[in-house]
Amino acid sequence: MLAGLVLLALTLTGGATRAAADESEHRHDIVIYGGTSAAVTAAVQATEHGRSVVVVSPDRQLGGLSSAGLGWTDSGNRAVIGGLAREFYHRLWLHYQDPDSWRQQTREQFGNVGQGGRAIDDAGQTAWVFEPHVAEMMFDRWIDEHEIELHRDEWLDRDSGVTVDNGRITSIRTLSGKTFHGRIFIDATYEGDLMAAAGVDYTVGREANSQYNETLNGIQTARATKNQLPWGVDPYVVPGDPDSGLLPGINPDPGGDDGDGDERMQAFCFRLCLTDAEDNLVPIEQPEGYDEADFELLFRAIEAGQSDRFYKFSPMPNRKTDSNNDSGMSNNLIGGNYHLEEGWNYAEAGYDKRRQIVAAHRYWQQGLVWTLQNHPRVPEPIRNRHSGWGLPKDEFPLTGHWPHQIYVREARRMVSDFVVTENHVRGSLPTPRSVGMGSYSMDSHNVQRHVVIDDEGRAHVRCEGDVQVPPGGAYPIDYGAIVPRQDQCDNLFVPVAVSATHIAFGSIRMEPVFMILGQSAATAADLALEHDIAVQQVDYAELSARLEADGQVLHHGDRGTSVAAIDLEGIVIDDAQAERTGHWLQSQAQGKFVGNGYRHDNNEAKGESVAIYRADIERGGTWEVRVSYSAHDNRATNVPVTVRHVTGEDTIEINQRRQPPIDDLFIVIGRFTWETGDTAEIEITNAHTDGHVIIDAIQLVQID
Repeated sequence: MLAGLVLLALTLTGGATRAAADESEHRHDIVIYGGTSAAVTAAVQATEHGRSVVVVSPDRQLGGLSSAGLGWTDSGNRAVIGGLAREFYHRLWLHYQDPDSWRQQTREQFGNVGQGGRAIDDAGQTAWVFEPHVAEMMFDRWIDEHEIELHRDEWLDRDSGVTVDNGRITSIRTLSGKTFHGRIFIDATYEGDLMAAAGVDYTVGREANSQYNETLNGIQTARATKNQLPWGVDPYVVPGDPDSGLLPGINPDPGGDDGDGDERMQAFCFRLCLTDAEDNLVPIEQPEGYDEADFELLFRAIEAGQSDRFYKFSPMPNRKTDSNNDSGMSNNLIGGNYHLEEGWNYAEAGYDKRRQIVAAHRYWQQGLVWTLQNHPRVPEPIRNRHSGWGLPKDEFPLTGHWPHQIYVREARRMVSDFVVTENHVRGSLPTPRSVGMGSYSMDSHNVQRHVVIDDEGRAHVRCEGDVQVPPGGAYPIDYGAIVPRQDQCDNLFVPVAVSATHIAFGSIRMEPVFMILGQSAATAADLALEHDIAVQQVDYAELSARLEADGQVLHHGDRGTSVAAIDLEGIVIDDAQAERTGHWLQSQAQGKFVGNGYRHDNNEAKGESVAIYRADIERGGTWEVRVSYSAHDNRATNVPVTVRHVTGEDTIEINQRRQPPIDDLFIVIGRFTWETGDTAEIEITNAHTDGHVIIDAIQLVQID
């Protein structure tokens, strides 16, 4: 743990709670535990079906991360966000149509930039970037409009507060002594606390790639390049002296090979909301117990060349930011949510231990900002860039203007009969019972820091675990992922801590998706109650009809179009048949492709990825060589393709941003001669390229 750390317990207070019954016994059709966005959409949907519902929230403020600073929405493909989730973003849009909502700037001054599209989309009548207090206001209004019984600051007794009778939860009890009886229960917490207390199977950490035939799970050192420390950060207390020991939070090695499983979790942080509006600004103070030794890695990263990206300044309305993690030395307290040697992690820690973990994260982030603004070891240009920013007075007034919820990117994940894996997300395995869709990249933040030794024997600190790979389009999430195994519990839904592997959950774990799954869980709960059956026995045809009637999007054809190699003339060698070295990631996201998709280099590790296509020439002569790729603005303009033929070799550069002229699929790179019995060889590399490099198929068509 960080030296000099004072464990600051967060003030878990919030806004006024709607009056609820004072009795210690409460009976409802549906009991929802949690205060997240999924809890609210589940409650709204249940009441719209005429069910009695209660929300038992350990949080004082509703909405989870959606109202705790994550205003720069990870929306992915917005076309697949429907139902109550879309209504939420529509309500935000309505709010920002009012000129009085713009207090610190005009809408024109805001700029309207969001993640992957407009922040405020007038065409779609949705707002995807918004202030935290506005989101919280919308969640509270929903609760009030539907007259939903709500109990805030009620914490589940995780030791003995869940009563299970013959595989059914009959009641839950909170630490305050209140008991809630129900016929159906929904665990809408990030941590999966009710699920775990009910005895449902779950996992924490990263599965090995071999467990579910994945490629992006487990330990990831080679792929962790984007949010990385600069080269040259010394790991030892006394630089260059291994005998002095490692700085806190640094492991001597990654703990295994790439693809091996472990119990580590991706890093947490607060989505810090900052402002530079002087009349709405509270200065960032030095945290209590501040010790500059806790920030030695920050100083060394700066000395090694890092001058920016210490955190983001993603703009929100009224001169505020959503300041997320932005590099290997940033807001994330990497490794701060678990300790393998001491045997604890945030997911399974008791409430007191969790508060200590949360306080350590606040200490790190508050200290990071204060240090960048004030410390003499920080160069003046960096100090100037970060000065003038503080906490907004009109956000989080009950928690000292600090976000009320830490970003629990991942905690427990249920293990049910259906486990969503990388292969389901990519579309290579079927998902027969869609209850909503995801579309965001498979996204894992860094998990640990460790030592590497270079060829000259020098030690460096590296980050491990960062993965950001697009799924290749929107994908369905199966009903089986939100219900446990029937022999474990037959009246529970888990729409947040869903049954998914670490890397698949990295795509699912977005706030719009949680809202979607919360709504779908409530609709399925209504059907289970109507037919008096286990939640696992709900008829999917009936469920899907109701979901679609409520505006949920269950299917979307945004993946590319496959062309079968057998339907093409000449000799066709697909990327699956090529000899590949380096890292080629499979996708179906764009345009046409041959076979089951194409591969790309993720615009990383330039010069290390090579694909060699070989074709046996059964009849000599001149052949036209064609290369297929899917065009996009992020592609490289200078992809080198080398053809080895009778008289030598030629290298041609392809601009993969331009649409291929032959059926939007192939481009001719030249005509070349081979003799009977020769092997034609075509090589594509990503050396010195200026964007994503695509490899798909090579086609040889004989001319004479």
